[in-house]
Amino acid sequence: MTVHEFGNPEANIVLVQAVDEHDLSLIKSEIKAIRESTNDEFRLIALEVDDWNADLSPWRSPAVFGNADFGDGAENTLCEVKKICADGSKTYYIGGYSLAGLFALWAAHETDIFKGVAAASPSIWFPGFSEYMKEHKIQSGSVYLSLGDREEKTRNPIMATVGDRIREAYGYLKECGIDCVLEWNAGNHFKDADIRTAKAFAWIMGRQNNDL
Repeated sequence: MTVHEFGNPEANIVLVQAVDEHDLSLIKSEIKAIRESTNDEFRLIALEVDDWNADLSPWRSPAVFGNADFGDGAENTLCEVKKICADGSKTYYIGGYSLAGLFALWAAHETDIFKGVAAASPSIWFPGFSEYMKEHKIQSGSVYLSLGDREEKTRNPIMATVGDRIREAYGYLKECGIDCVLEWNAGNHFKDADIRTAKAFAWIMGRQNNDL
């Protein structure tokens, strides 16, 4: 895992995001979009994982596209994240796109160090995750969820459940009293990942500023 840092290193607000090479190529655009939505200073820590499917998956699961199975490396990745988020004087938010968004949701169930979760187009179709959410209490006060309005229109039968799963998760989190929103974006899963992630981070930062 390689750590990349952006923004103000002295900022009290720290955004944590798991990324791959593609995400990194868009990170400056994402940061620009966040800055256009908030006046708060922030530091963004981008964790470039070595194996996307293995390092961000909470448990093993067969491949649903291509040949790469999902591993169970999320626990090890979270251990590294906790080391980075050890300064108790800072406010930490975790977020990400796609499987990194799922990892962010999972991490917020496993630890209370994150004030909010920015899950942009999360892979919430991941087998068993809906059941996991109901069996474990989320420990973050604010959760942003989003999905592209064409993401559930796919021929892949497992990934096609993403719309139902995210609606279900949103409803459940609201029932639990979590400050949560579900935003629908235009397009499929591969459209505007940087902008969608920026919107997610900006929203949870704003919620905390309003003491919600």
